[in-house]
Amino acid sequence: MKLINPATNQTIREIEEDTKSQITEKYQRALQAQPQWARIPLDHRLGIMDKFRELLLQEVTPLAKDLSQEMGKPVPEAVNEIKGACKRISFFIGEAKKWLDLKEVNIDGNTQEVLAHDPLGVIANISAWNYPYLVGVNVFIPALLAGNAVLYKPSEFATLTGLHIARLLYQAGVPKDVFHCVVGAKDAGECLLELPLAGYFFTGSYKTGQYIAERVAPKLVPVGLELGGKDPLYVTDDVANLDQVAEAVVEGCFYNNGQSCCAVERVYVHEKVYDSFIELMTEKTKKLNVGDPALEGINQGAITRSVHLDFLDSQIKDATAKGAKVLVGGERIKTSGSYFSPTLLTNVNHQMNLMTEESFGPIRGIMKVSSDEEAIKLMNDTEYGLTASVYSANIERAKKILEQVDTGTAYINCCDRVSPYLPWSGRKNSGLGSTLSFHGILAFTKPRGWHIRK
Repeated sequence: MKLINPATNQTIREIEEDTKSQITEKYQRALQAQPQWARIPLDHRLGIMDKFRELLLQEVTPLAKDLSQEMGKPVPEAVNEIKGACKRISFFIGEAKKWLDLKEVNIDGNTQEVLAHDPLGVIANISAWNYPYLVGVNVFIPALLAGNAVLYKPSEFATLTGLHIARLLYQAGVPKDVFHCVVGAKDAGECLLELPLAGYFFTGSYKTGQYIAERVAPKLVPVGLELGGKDPLYVTDDVANLDQVAEAVVEGCFYNNGQSCCAVERVYVHEKVYDSFIELMTEKTKKLNVGDPALEGINQGAITRSVHLDFLDSQIKDATAKGAKVLVGGERIKTSGSYFSPTLLTNVNHQMNLMTEESFGPIRGIMKVSSDEEAIKLMNDTEYGLTASVYSANIERAKKILEQVDTGTAYINCCDRVSPYLPWSGRKNSGLGSTLSFHGILAFTKPRGWHIRK
């Protein structure tokens, strides 16, 4: 398998994919090792995860350079991702005992009733390339803390990162048979689906997530799916500082090249502030610096998957054919790497793919609305339900709007952020189950009720 640098489209290195027999062997070894790992005191497992966090911070610079090289994000963004992942690990370390320890929930006469949470067993973590550290630690850290063994398949576009994660987990003290990195692309994923695993946890597209759910449904095991989004943002007519809002919206749209499930993908603006907002968005989008992610001052790196450039072209072509106007960008940047200019389109509507299909890249449509009611209707006009944002000087007005929008996360006067203290949960085609919060700890357990009569 060739690992390609999207900034140059040159091969970084070639690596052997795991064969079906190798993956099966990794499963068998994990199956044998998991019970002993589960018997290790939780405090010891917590110490191992804290050591892993320390090792990530010690190697943050070379780890960030490898991440940037294989998936194309600017090095400072890669550094921020790794540091953010370390904060997530600290959250899990701080919360795990509260939720995983035995809990006496009731005394019925001489019978003690105790709630326990047992590990699932050996689980699959089929991870993503856009934030491989962040979405990875959301799964394998609580899974390991709960006593599970993990077959971790990094995306083929983040293989080096996956191997680094495995190396540092071993260095921190995780037994090698408790965590296995499965190297490969689609065929490796198919092998995991064929194994009798105790749970499947996937981050990626709706289409692949639906396929996984259908394939493993007969096994009746837990399935967690963190899928895509077509996340809307609405700017009301009463915002206090339009310039500040435009700055936040540009970052929400284009951070990580828009390659994020919770990136702002659709922008609706009240007609009273529309013209001023468009002027500000245009000015700020033009200031974004696209180029080699290894260079200083770059905030828009390469598109990770070169084949995705054709998809972005098709969305713009469809929109302009139906009357959309390109304000900024609108085309590939001609170079040896895979680059696309940050793009804004106006005069858009929901007959355009740009406003209904997940773009997962740096192209955004901005639509004028005449009322909150129109904005709510348009925000709900989607098969996805991950996040939605409203900017308003009136918090109650924003709450009233967002209460009518069917999403797992609601943002008021902010966007495109994730907190480990709140569940990350998609509705409709945006996913199944939750990561983060206590939900994302208990997701890797199966409850057991103890009735103890003395």
